[in-house]
Amino acid sequence: MNNFLFSLNATVPVFAVIVLGHFFKRIGLIDEHFASVANKCVFKACLPCLVFQDLADTNIRKNFDFKYVGFCFIATLTSILVVWFLAKKFMRDKSMVGAFVQGAYRSSAAILGIAFIQNIYGTSGMAPLMIIGSVPLYNIFAVIILTLESNNKENFGDNSRIKHALKNILKNPIIIGIFFGLAASFLNINFPRMIDKTINNLAVMASPLALISIGATFEGRKALAKIKPTMAASLIKLVVLAGIFLPVAAYFGFRDQKLIAIVIMLASPCTPTSYIMAKNMDGDDTLAASIVVSTTLFSSVTLTGWIFLMKSLSLIQ
Repeated sequence: MNNFLFSLNATVPVFAVIVLGHFFKRIGLIDEHFASVANKCVFKACLPCLVFQDLADTNIRKNFDFKYVGFCFIATLTSILVVWFLAKKFMRDKSMVGAFVQGAYRSSAAILGIAFIQNIYGTSGMAPLMIIGSVPLYNIFAVIILTLESNNKENFGDNSRIKHALKNILKNPIIIGIFFGLAASFLNINFPRMIDKTINNLAVMASPLALISIGATFEGRKALAKIKPTMAASLIKLVVLAGIFLPVAAYFGFRDQKLIAIVIMLASPCTPTSYIMAKNMDGDDTLAASIVVSTTLFSSVTLTGWIFLMKSLSLIQ
């Protein structure tokens, strides 16, 4: 029961803010213009500050665990490539591929990972190392996939699309935030309190603004028309990837905080960032929003199940 309440406390507030965003739009408190501006603000300022802060606060030199980071990296890379391959092969509507793939692999690692582990163990523990192994790949491949699978890709050839993807990686605000965060962590840079506080103020706005924007732009009828790909992506995100890689993680001896961080990496709801990036990069933002809503709604049950299973097997304390 405690595990169930814990998962509800982590996911219900997220879903509630999405609902509030939709409600605010319905009563005229916010409009499409606000949601559009909020999307750009989150994408270009708030999210880069969030990932920068998460990584900069980690002492890479002291806490780096090559085996653990390597596992997170390989599991994430394998998940992305396999899901992308299968989506390209079996999805009839190719305009959905970018949003589907991103929604099926991309977790709320930076937003939920640290919060989950702090709630259980009182410290962020291994979450930053999991973030190092997975979040850069999340964002790099999101840029590549959304560029190559863009709904406007007919406007340029294959070589141009590859060059365009590389340019998008280099100028993507989230990738830039990751790069500077890793540099600050490696060099152990301590910023003056006024700068640190300013970065934090922008970072804490990332999730609420993104969620309100999702709610404000969520169109139920259009989402229902895409219920099959939404449910397929949600099943992969919440159940399939964890079912494949958690036994491997246990076999390699990862326990407690390390294993909880891996669960977040594999089975937490799709990050609101996926909607923001789909919206800003000509992807299927309706499908992206639908996957965020669906995985957030069902994750309170599935995450509880994974935590209960691991506790029952004495893999976490």
